[in-house]
Order: sequence, then C-alpha cells, then structure tokens
Amino acid sequence: MRKNIVAGNWKMNKNFQEAESLMKELADYKKNHKTQCEVYIAPPSLYLTTAKTIFANNEVEVYSQDVSEHASGAYTGEISTDMLQSVGVNGSLVAHSERRQYHGETDISAGKKVKALLDAGLTPVYCNGETLDQRKAGKHLDIVKEQTETALFGLSAEEIQKVVIAYEPVWAIGTGETATPEQAQEIHAHIRNLIAEKYGKAVADEISILYGGSVKPENAKEIFSQPDIDGGLIGGAALKIEDFSKIIEAFN
Repeated sequence: MRKNIVAGNWKMNKNFQEAESLMKELADYKKNHKTQCEVYIAPPSLYLTTAKTIFANNEVEVYSQDVSEHASGAYTGEISTDMLQSVGVNGSLVAHSERRQYHGETDISAGKKVKALLDAGLTPVYCNGETLDQRKAGKHLDIVKEQTETALFGLSAEEIQKVVIAYEPVWAIGTGETATPEQAQEIHAHIRNLIAEKYGKAVADEISILYGGSVKPENAKEIFSQPDIDGGLIGGAALKIEDFSKIIEAFN
C-alpha cells in the first residue's frame, strides 16, 4: 500500500554509544509526537539488534543497509535474509548508489536481492538513479528505465506492490546539490508510469517512491508536496535528531 515514508540511511557513521543515543532520541521523539508518515532507519548492521530493542513497539521500522542474494554459505561479510528475519528486522536497502559505485552492485544482483527479501517476507527499498554525466547527456530517463525494468520487472504484480523504490540522483548525494522539485517529480512520475505500463495503474498507484538526494529541513516540504513523491531516503540529515525530526514534520 502506498505510504508516506521518511527513511534514514546512517551509512558508516556513529560508534555504538552515539548510535544508541540517537536511537533513544528518535524513540522519545516518536513517543511524544504524532507523525503523518512512517519512519524507517537503516543503521550499520552491528546495531540492528539494538535498534529492534529500542524500537520494540514498532514506532520505527529497522532496515539493513544491504543484504546478500544468497541464502547461506561461504560468503564472508555478507548478511542473509534469514539472519535479518531472525532478529526482527523489517527489510533492507538494495542497490544504494554507494553499493553500486564502490562494491559493483548491478541491476541483476539487485533484482536477486529484492526477490530474496520478498520471499522472506521482508521489505526491499530498491534504489536507482543516474550520475551527473548521464543526466548531462540527457540519458537519465533511459538509465532509470533500464534499472527499474532489470531489477523489478521479473516480479509479479503482487510482489512489486511490496517494494519501496528510492530514486536517488547520484549527483545530488552528499554534494549539497539537490534536484529541483520539478526534476525529482519528473523522474518519480516516469518510474510510476513505467510500472503502470507493465502492471497497470492500480498497481503503480500502490507503490511508495521516495526521493533520495540531499533532502534537508529547508526543502523537504516542497519536495514531498509533489504528487508522485511519497517521502525521502535521508542521508546526512538523518544523523541529527533536530534535522531528521523536521523532515518528518514536513508531512504534518
């Protein structure tokens, strides 16, 4: 079902004491404020069990930053869907641009991870988006089309409705640059139209599509007001409760 979502990707930040403190601040905030969106966090994997303990009342959903496409075996450093499921995690990010850039993530491997998560009853947050060179070359619509179709279009209509998509223009991540609301809306509408062409409008209208490119308290409300943008995948601003809470409140 299509939902408004603000998700915080903590990346490789915070030692344990700092992470625990931020989680407790977020739990207190959620306890004392009625929010108009769902809230997710994706802390480093070392802290997933702590997060599930702190958010035991499910006021915040907890996600891994990555997951293996393999069920088990000799894959040093990897985390399986069964492991995530066993500690109560809600799902995982898949194919974040940094996983693509630094770890060779492909659309094909991303599709396998999405399917593994769905088969385990977990929620995939599938990330896609173009680089600056691709946008300058006018290829951004084609790039996002290829990414979306390769990773997701092997799914059934029932399965794809359970996927959250996060469009993240690579050129606007951690750079201080932000796509204009109109640029972001164009791509979000493009993704929804691609899904509608494959699965029908009713299915496309059920899918939450988040924007993941330098969302800040100052621009969140304008970005989230676009008709096909259902929230944000937040990086740096998710590491301070003052900023993250203001982004959450953009839906109020």
